[in-house]
Amino acid sequence: MAVRRVVPNVRVTDRRAMGESREFYARLGFEEVMDLGWITTLAAPGSPTAQVSLMTGDATAPVAPDLSVEVDDVDAAYAAVRAAGAEIVHPLADEEWGVRRFFVRDPNGRVVNVLGHR
Repeated sequence: MAVRRVVPNVRVTDRRAMGESREFYARLGFEEVMDLGWITTLAAPGSPTAQVSLMTGDATAPVAPDLSVEVDDVDAAYAAVRAAGAEIVHPLADEEWGVRRFFVRDPNGRVVNVLGHR
């Protein structure tokens, strides 16, 4: 299994705060590459895997993750963390926006969204 990218998820309180955050990160060179309303992802044009996501919450999960890790085999990642006894916060699921993902809690209590694109 290989990691493709790691994205910090910055929680924002509402759409106004999302706009302010988008403007802030634009000053650092980031451009919007995805906007689903509840999550907006910004990327560096010259390095598209350098990303930050802004989110008000999560559309289908009970919590908003602290970080997202895209892997090439999400099913293998799911099997590995389950075998290790890690806490699954959101079960493995195919989401309508084109990702297969699950949430797991890391040893520090952070919620990690592990995903793969279908």
